[in-house]
Amino acid sequence: MRRLPLTLARWSIYALVLAVFVGPFWGLAMTAFSGPTVRPGTLLAWPREATLEHFRFAFTQAHVWRYLLNSCIVVAFGTLLQVMASALAAYALARKRFAGSALVSLAILSTMMLPEEVIAIPLYIVLGKLPPFNVSLLDSYLGMILPVVGWAFSIFVLTEFMRAIPVELEEAARIDGASELQIFFGIILPLVRPALATVTVFGFIMIWDQYLLPLIVTNREQLYTLPVVLSTLRSDETIRPNVFIAITLLAMLPSIVMYLSLQKAFNRGLMTGAVKG
Repeated sequence: MRRLPLTLARWSIYALVLAVFVGPFWGLAMTAFSGPTVRPGTLLAWPREATLEHFRFAFTQAHVWRYLLNSCIVVAFGTLLQVMASALAAYALARKRFAGSALVSLAILSTMMLPEEVIAIPLYIVLGKLPPFNVSLLDSYLGMILPVVGWAFSIFVLTEFMRAIPVELEEAARIDGASELQIFFGIILPLVRPALATVTVFGFIMIWDQYLLPLIVTNREQLYTLPVVLSTLRSDETIRPNVFIAITLLAMLPSIVMYLSLQKAFNRGLMTGAVKG
């Protein structure tokens, strides 16, 4: 009986936290499946006359599948290239000694202090006439992918993990005749797998939520990504609030699926970083 108040207090806190974090998503989903049109800014706790009509309208009339495909193409290639480039850069910074390595690290970390709005105009100019090839990457998938390949956060996280790997492992591999690439792919990458999962999740979410970059890269509606389309549909009076909420729900699902699929490795990466700190 003495533990009853403590148990009730614990479950009350659990319920409050669940309501705060899951409540908005639940209301979003229930409203998206509700048949009658709701007033703007209204979310339902339970669907009225449950239907899939709003999702059907989103795919057939609003052509969301096209923008969803654009986002998937950008995030798939962008995340893959970002993780590969970050791993290679982190390996060079963590395991190699060369003149100016500290300055290179400082220059990479300094890019995290610049907001996207500051580099928007220079980025537009560079993508409009990419040196030294003098080709334009505007109105292309490549123009939306290349700027997100280098991300200081991923490089920083992987560098710290790779520095914690004992040098003796590399020395033993070199004695056995392993090449640099064999050491990188066979020893280093498997040991930083939790960190790779961490930067993959963060990189996926960062690229998926990109709004400013696709906005300045392309003026063709056929290449719009979901975040850009959501901003345009928000002011479209022909789109019902339920349809807009259904599209918003579709835009949230890939990030949730990505996190859940890499949750265990992601949590190991965070815990390992916390223990190291």
